[in-house]
Amino acid sequence: MSVTTTTPAEFDALLVLSFGGPEGNEEVVPFLENVTRGRGIPRERLAQVGKHYFHFDGVSPLNRLNREMIANIEKELGSRGRSLPVYFGNRNWHPFATDTAERMARDGVRNVAVFATSAWGGYSACRQYDEDIERVRQHLAEKGLPDITFTKIRQFYDHPQFVSDLAKSVQRAVEQVPDAERDATAVLFSAHSVPNAHDDAGGAAGDKNLYSRQVAEASRLVAEAAGVSDYSVVWQSRSGNPRTPWLEPDVVDYTTEIATTEGVTSVVVCPIGFIADHMEVIWDLDTELVDAATKLGVRVFRADTVGTQASFAHMVVDLLEELESGAFGRGEYASLGQVTVQGCTQDGEPCAVGCCEIKPAS
Repeated sequence: MSVTTTTPAEFDALLVLSFGGPEGNEEVVPFLENVTRGRGIPRERLAQVGKHYFHFDGVSPLNRLNREMIANIEKELGSRGRSLPVYFGNRNWHPFATDTAERMARDGVRNVAVFATSAWGGYSACRQYDEDIERVRQHLAEKGLPDITFTKIRQFYDHPQFVSDLAKSVQRAVEQVPDAERDATAVLFSAHSVPNAHDDAGGAAGDKNLYSRQVAEASRLVAEAAGVSDYSVVWQSRSGNPRTPWLEPDVVDYTTEIATTEGVTSVVVCPIGFIADHMEVIWDLDTELVDAATKLGVRVFRADTVGTQASFAHMVVDLLEELESGAFGRGEYASLGQVTVQGCTQDGEPCAVGCCEIKPAS
């Protein structure tokens, strides 16, 4: 297996495992080649796909934001009297998780907790990180380096701290809307769309549509905590073959519809599916959505993401200590939602055989 389910007394290190992003124009196409590995997409096409990266001089904010988050985690660990080292590795760009694992192995690290920068279940949000870990272990074996035990921290879509922080962010965004426009304002919760086939794969056997149901449940929890009674769940950032069905409605299409049919003049958008203001937020929402909405006479008020807040780091360390203590779902660690929380550590039991097993869409 790629992920152990044993709950050890203490870990040697924490690995923050993320997607990765380029940090210069010359890195964009090689980065996208990694993202689309195995799909046979020509470099010329990738250069066109990468236009949103080139718009920002080839720099994705993701690595910088992850480093800020890691600095906060290190500070939080220090405040609790812990000297646990925190490592950083990516799937698609430097620092690659395989390179980071080599460094961990040479540093004598053998027992690692993994925080994947995704709150959700499903293939791309959860299972693919398991595959990353398996690839890392194979890489260590090929290099003749000692094996490392990896234990992935559970999903946190309904963690009380995550919900509370997002609710405060939504409240701040709503407060920016002029009083005269409140009655013509829509609140939208947006997450990364995925192919329907990926979402249909669900989580454990019989638990279909895990990702979309978790997003809907998180949106309900955050809206309730923020005092918002009327809201919609929308999707963004779809890519690939246009004939392949993906989760809908698209955030731009939905905003266009409610502006033209319901007279909406303002939208408050919470990027609930993302923990940081990376490319899918600053391009798809802050650029494409804002441009489309402006043409319709609609103003966009975007809620902040929460991953670089000190309270988020507090939650990460709480999740780590929850894993160490085996206190999943009890006391201060109780989950708020009614949809399954998975992630290979629930009550010390692994996800069901076949959980989220699906090949990436072409």
